[in-house]
Amino acid sequence: MPSLKELAKRKEMLTPGHRLCAGCGAPIAVRLILMAADKPVIAASATGCLEVSTSIFPYTAWDIPWIHSAFENVAATIAGVESMYQAKKRKGEITEDIYFVAFGGDGGTYDIGLQALSGALERGHRFLYVCYNNEAYMNTGIQRSSATPLGAWTTTSPEGKAQPGKLQWRKNLTEIVVAHGIPYVAQSAPWNWRDLVNKAEKAFHTDGPSFLNVLASCNRGWRHATGDTLKIMQLAADCCIWPLYEVENGKYRLTYKPKEKKPVEEWLRVQGRFKHLFAPENRHLIEAIQAYVDREWESLLKKCE
Repeated sequence: MPSLKELAKRKEMLTPGHRLCAGCGAPIAVRLILMAADKPVIAASATGCLEVSTSIFPYTAWDIPWIHSAFENVAATIAGVESMYQAKKRKGEITEDIYFVAFGGDGGTYDIGLQALSGALERGHRFLYVCYNNEAYMNTGIQRSSATPLGAWTTTSPEGKAQPGKLQWRKNLTEIVVAHGIPYVAQSAPWNWRDLVNKAEKAFHTDGPSFLNVLASCNRGWRHATGDTLKIMQLAADCCIWPLYEVENGKYRLTYKPKEKKPVEEWLRVQGRFKHLFAPENRHLIEAIQAYVDREWESLLKKCE
């Protein structure tokens, strides 16, 4: 892994001047991931917060070749570009090594982009797919996705007399990707920059498909102060709600283990989207979330043994 001084000298591929919200976790993650690349990069973005806010015509924050795809097909787009590159390389028309990366939010990855992602992984294209996971369709108005946690308020899973927020558990997409048998899969979050950069470097160097599921807090949707972004993402890891781990050629490895496993209540309490769970009639949901997190954490620890 490059040192902090080396990273600081590398070209900024996502430049200042974009219009993502103050405190948004996505641009922090994207900048760190791109810093890990030691060769030229071609990127594609699904429609979403990242795409909309970095490419408002006639301006762009991308200082690399970049493609805007539809919401559902960014994996297919980058796979097509990678295929063209491989064909030209075989013909001797291109000689340099190039990395290919696709960015999609959780809506465009967990939900309507899953088919294209699964297909590209199964075909074995050499590319990195990054899900910047803010746990809802934030760009279109904070609607629930299958990445949204149980009990969370969104505009399509409101809390009230009829229901206490989202009624379903979130989908475990990282494990779904692992089931494809690809060489490298990891979860990370930008509060731990060393962890994220190290995993991005491994992913870029992987001979085949790689996947990063990166927690990227949205203060508008999560209802927290803009200055608390990194703190809240670290709290997710300390509560074991969002473990940092990697699966390299089928072998699990935990990359961060909290010195003290904190109760999930600490993470829920600092976000307005979970405020209603602390009402007496909804406390059972906090207990259910804690039990679920405990089971998943113990299962992960066994896989990492």
